[in-house]
Amino acid sequence: MSTMPETKILVLGGGFAGVECVRKLESYFLNQSDIQISLVSEDNFFLFTPMLPQVASGTIETRHIVIPVRTLLKKTKFYEAEVKNIDPYGKTVTLSGTKEKRGISLHYDYLVLALGSQTNFFGMDQLAKLAYSMKTLNDAVVLRNRAIDMLEQADNETNPILKKSLLTFVIVGGGFAGIETAGELMDLLHDARKYYPNIEKTDIRVIVLEALAAILPGFNEKLAKFALEKLHERGIEVKVSTKLSSFSGDEVLIEDAQPSTKDPSNQFSVNAIQTRTLVWTAGVTPVDIIKKSVFKTNRGGIVVDEFLQAVDFPEVFAVGDCSYIVDPKTTRSLPPTAQNAESEAKIVAKNIHALITNKEKEKFAYKPKGQMAVIGKRSAIASMFGIHLHGIFAWILWRIIYLSKIPRLDKKVRIFLDWTIDMFFDRDIARLKVMREKPVEEFKELDEVDDVW
Repeated sequence: MSTMPETKILVLGGGFAGVECVRKLESYFLNQSDIQISLVSEDNFFLFTPMLPQVASGTIETRHIVIPVRTLLKKTKFYEAEVKNIDPYGKTVTLSGTKEKRGISLHYDYLVLALGSQTNFFGMDQLAKLAYSMKTLNDAVVLRNRAIDMLEQADNETNPILKKSLLTFVIVGGGFAGIETAGELMDLLHDARKYYPNIEKTDIRVIVLEALAAILPGFNEKLAKFALEKLHERGIEVKVSTKLSSFSGDEVLIEDAQPSTKDPSNQFSVNAIQTRTLVWTAGVTPVDIIKKSVFKTNRGGIVVDEFLQAVDFPEVFAVGDCSYIVDPKTTRSLPPTAQNAESEAKIVAKNIHALITNKEKEKFAYKPKGQMAVIGKRSAIASMFGIHLHGIFAWILWRIIYLSKIPRLDKKVRIFLDWTIDMFFDRDIARLKVMREKPVEEFKELDEVDDVW
């Protein structure tokens, strides 16, 4: 039997940052039995989030963008659990217990926080209950089911006003997630429409709301403009400088994000859109356990130095969406993207290796590789190494690059086959009855009603 491992490295989070960090650490310490690496994640799979909109539209099969975490690990010990508490003073992390498993306390010498983010509703609690989001695999499946359900209801609806509201889909947020979701949703609705004889092409509305003056912030202006034109061509309505005021479940109220100063009567122009489906993609915020932690935070993210170490706790590193890193060029925090998470994770693994082997640590330098977005049927925009592409070439490039990033060959092949099938056959319009998580209060109310009767 080998002696107890001397150095324990604990990574929390199984997203892009966490998985990349663990795989890099394994490459450094693979044959060293005195180094123990552990990974904690709520899911036992790694989710390839850039392809979520394609799952929502039925282009890609659900399980093809999830890779079981254990198939990616060589020596790392894996825990599928929720993090209950982080104690950097005692260097322990407590994992939540359930009826089936006991809670566990894990000790560490080095800790990597890569817990990612959650959907940010900016304090609009009502939205959290009524809106659909695009963050998890469940979100994508639920949204697809919702779109098909709306087609089913609308096809047999005789009231024209109600029918119109069933076929109106509002997406809040004009960033990558919002634009790609709008494009894929429109593809799904138009492809499926031929099976619904009572629905005309003009009955379907997909509307994107963006509070800023342009969509795809941070993208090249010409490309963002091209994307906007393409979206309009395909019938997607994009309302910029427009923010959501409220959503009741059947009506969206919108207002100007920049009220007019010249015309006082136009100060509070509020318009209504009748819709039953609101998709929220307007922002993310670090998870609650990070916000409530003892670490120094800024906008919810852990403040780190140039080596990505947490302030006051040099053995703790933070990467990805749960860290707060300022880009020296823009003096703004880095965007929560997969490429940022991965490049930060590589530096962290390198710096932990440097600390253990008494070598020089490396500073993190933000080097954007480029940006890409699919805007619907065989069209995309891409900005890489100073070269700007749009249209079908950008779309082919998007597919090649993202396919190369899928960690396992079997999943690459499955996705490639999905794409091939999509070119020759119609999409499946079967609605899988995956239930949405309902808040507990709803059940309480129903029980009370039942008691009265």
